[in-house]
Amino acid sequence: MPKFPIAFQPYTIQKQLVEDYAGSLERVAAIGYQGIEIGMPPEGMKIAEQKALLDRLGLQVINTWGGFNSFDIDTEQIADYLDEVGGRYITVSMLFDGTLEDVLNKSGQMNRIGEAFHRRGKQFLYHNHDWEFKRIDGETILDILLRETDPELVKMEMDTYWIKRGGEDPAVYLSKLQNRCPLLHIKDMEAGEEQFFAEIGEGILDFTKISRVAEAIGTQWLVVEQDQSRLDPFESLAISYRNLHHLDLIIDNNK
Repeated sequence: MPKFPIAFQPYTIQKQLVEDYAGSLERVAAIGYQGIEIGMPPEGMKIAEQKALLDRLGLQVINTWGGFNSFDIDTEQIADYLDEVGGRYITVSMLFDGTLEDVLNKSGQMNRIGEAFHRRGKQFLYHNHDWEFKRIDGETILDILLRETDPELVKMEMDTYWIKRGGEDPAVYLSKLQNRCPLLHIKDMEAGEEQFFAEIGEGILDFTKISRVAEAIGTQWLVVEQDQSRLDPFESLAISYRNLHHLDLIIDNNK
C-alpha cells in the first residue's frame, strides 16, 4: 500500500481554536498528525510564537489559504508568512456564476496570481467543492479551469468528498491530474440521501483505491478535514487517523 504523511485542516476544530488555540492544536498533534494547514496566528500571538508552538508539537506547516471567493490576495504578505512558518502552498476556492465568461476570467486571474507566487518559490492551489462539476456546454467548470490554467502555476488541492458530491468517482477524477494535485483533502461520506460528512473509513468512499491513484499522480500529503461531525470533532479526527493507520496508509512518524 502507498503511504503518506497525514496533515489536518483546522476548520474541523475552528470553534475550539477560538476557545483554546494552543490546547486544541496540542490535542490534535497528540493523535499523531504530522502536518497542518494553517492561517495567520490569532490576535496577540506573533508568527514566531505560532511557529515555535507548531515546532514543539511536531506539526509541519504545509499550506495556508487566501480566503474564499476572493482574489484580493496580498501575494507578498502571504509568501512572507509562508517563508517564516516554513510552508510552500497557498489555496483558494471560488464561486462561479455558471457562465463560460466567468470561468475564463477567473482562470486568467488564477494564472496571474500563480505566477506571482511562483516568483517567490510558492505554489498556488485551487480547492474544489461540488459546484465546479456543473456543466457549461457539456463540460464541467472544473475541466475548463484545468484546461485554461497553467499546470505549473495553478495546481489542485482536490477534495474527495466534494468530488463524490459533485457526481464523480474520486479515484477516476484524480487519475486525470498527473503531477497536478500535491495535496489531497480526504473526507468520507455517509451512505444515504443526506450525504453527510463521515470520518475516514466510516463511509462509502474507497480510500484504498483513492490512495493508489494519489500515489500514481504524485500527491505528497493527505489532509484530513471534516466540515461537520455528528461527534466531538477531536473524536472524529482521532477516528479518521486510526482508520488511516488500519488501512496502512500512514508513514510512521515515530510518535
